[in-house]
Amino acid sequence: MESVTRNLFKDKEFFRTLFKLALPIIIQNFIASFLNMIDTIMVGRLGEAQIASVGIANQYFLLFNLLVLGTFSGCGIFISQFWGKRDIKNIRRILGLALISGIIISLILASMAAIFPTQIISIFNKDPKVILYGSQYLKVICISYIFTAITLAYSVSLRCVGQAIVPMLVSAVALLCNTFFNYIFIFGKFGAPVLGVKGAALATLIARIIESVLLVTYVYKTKGVLAAKLGEMLDLTKEFIIKVVSTVIHVVLNEACWGLGTIVYSAVYGRIGTKAVASVQICTTVQNLFMVITFGIANAATVMIGNKIGANKEDLGKIYAKRFSIIGCTIGLSLGILLWISSSHILSLFNVSNEVVHDSLIILRITSIIMIIRVFNIILIVGILRGGGDAKYSLMVEAFTMWCIGVPLSLIGAFLLKFPVYWVVALVTIEEIVKCIVGLTRLLSNRWVRNVVLDM
Repeated sequence: MESVTRNLFKDKEFFRTLFKLALPIIIQNFIASFLNMIDTIMVGRLGEAQIASVGIANQYFLLFNLLVLGTFSGCGIFISQFWGKRDIKNIRRILGLALISGIIISLILASMAAIFPTQIISIFNKDPKVILYGSQYLKVICISYIFTAITLAYSVSLRCVGQAIVPMLVSAVALLCNTFFNYIFIFGKFGAPVLGVKGAALATLIARIIESVLLVTYVYKTKGVLAAKLGEMLDLTKEFIIKVVSTVIHVVLNEACWGLGTIVYSAVYGRIGTKAVASVQICTTVQNLFMVITFGIANAATVMIGNKIGANKEDLGKIYAKRFSIIGCTIGLSLGILLWISSSHILSLFNVSNEVVHDSLIILRITSIIMIIRVFNIILIVGILRGGGDAKYSLMVEAFTMWCIGVPLSLIGAFLLKFPVYWVVALVTIEEIVKCIVGLTRLLSNRWVRNVVLDM
């Protein structure tokens, strides 16, 4: 470890590749999180019931997003390692499998949201206003799911072959469109009707359509690695599908497990009260803004480590993993300090009651304390272990810590001990501490290195 630390800043190729991959993702995620915070502020101007309803409706989108992103991230393990040995034929086959899976998932979940919007929202909150606004939002936003799936499939695949800038630019355009149309449809500007939360959903739908069209057009206009013909994407044998699915399923289950746990947390917060939901929604938006660097580094780790292992350079992949761990701890400590200092200033932007501001401030303070551990966990599980092909162990760690520690503690805190929302959040963070200990043990063992494309 000492040699890794000593040579960390001497490897120019490592940092050149890291910045090439991570910086566009960081910028893209920052724009997304910043504009999402603006959207939350816009909806927040309508009232606490509206901001809570959008937050709850987005929990259902989170389930969709995690399922498709889990599928695409699992496929990304193969694309990264195939790109390490420049196997374009199999990259296009993986892309085809990803698109088929994503479209099927989006159609199923969109249909459920369109048919049962009220029932879905009522799982999380019993406030009639929240259910009404949330149902209005969900019925419109669910149409965007298929476009989101297509966009994510190509974005993840482009990143895995080292092209992270284009998804960033396309996403930036779409998100700016989203904010612009939010302003028009939420508040009824430029002659448009005042649609409130329904307007926020309509704005997102339009932006998602624009995003998918721009990205697919770029891929086929430039005739790059991913510009596959239909026959190339559908050239799938039973053996190939089984090989891919056996790894991808662990990533999907990992994301689904985490997503369902997050939904349980939201349901718990929802039963505490509407103000609790509003506090958590605000804090989630702020946290996402602070975590953009983390996910950029984690995605870069997946690609860089996967490329090295796919190219049969396993020793270099192990060195990269240790370097990413050091970088993660440094970033986590810095972000925690910054969040602690800026929390009260950020919360002054939201038009909510003093009680919501008070609870939100405590939650953000708790988050800042645990930030270094949370950042390390994300880079380890999302970046290092997945890039190394160790998806099964990632699933086991995530499932155990969330469902055996986090979820039970949230239920005990909210319903048995009757804690306020910020103490429930504090209990849940114990999950991150256990995850860190278990994950670090796996990293140091080096048993996470698995070349999943060796015989393909």
